[in-house]
Amino acid sequence: MEELDRFENELIERYAQHPVLANVARLPEEDFAAVLLQRRFLSLAFTPAYDLAIDLLNDEEGLRIARVILREEYPDSHGDTRSHREDMTADMIRLGVSREALVHTRPTAATKLAVDATFDLIADAGTHADADLRVLTILRFWGEILVSVEYGRLWERMEPRFDQDGENVSRFYYPHHQHDAKCGSLATAHLLGTTHSDRLATRVRAYLGNGGAAAADSFREMEERSLRIKVDFYDQFLPALERTPARTGS
Repeated sequence: MEELDRFENELIERYAQHPVLANVARLPEEDFAAVLLQRRFLSLAFTPAYDLAIDLLNDEEGLRIARVILREEYPDSHGDTRSHREDMTADMIRLGVSREALVHTRPTAATKLAVDATFDLIADAGTHADADLRVLTILRFWGEILVSVEYGRLWERMEPRFDQDGENVSRFYYPHHQHDAKCGSLATAHLLGTTHSDRLATRVRAYLGNGGAAAADSFREMEERSLRIKVDFYDQFLPALERTPARTGS
């Protein structure tokens, strides 16, 4: 388990060091807005991706965890509380994204590929004999851990705009950075963990513990493919970064 934790942590660090995420403060305002507007389409795909995964899971405990996470996206059945998607829109507007841009922006080819690749990855995982391990690994890594990593990087630029009289008023980006994060190792995660990824880790760990080398290989494959989808999405913004001179010390 320690070896797989090291493997996973290396992937996490690799993602955090993606040039766009690591240098997000350098992006001109319009390019930063473009990142948020395109990233919105990935977020809109989150709930149907979870629905697809739930259709493919047989693991009862894993299903319960996934259902709880999915229902948290819509916290009020009476319609009086905003969904997480609405919270995202509110945060984007506070960051300066105009309503007009929100209405008229369409997903780029790279964004569409990232969405399609996500559904293909989950669907393919469901065809394997170890489908439960593969699907749960995707939900945990693609849907939770890597989301926390990227929002943590974006937050480095966002934070001053959400400080209101010393209070953090972000309703989407910062809360998701917190509750999606990997806080414990695969070996120590438990169902009472405070983050989604740690709760899902309890079921991933159960399959890894019983599956031997083949299970470890499936785990690595799903995490590497999940990371590739995320990296390909952010690669589309590399030209914007290349147009921006690197900052030099004074």
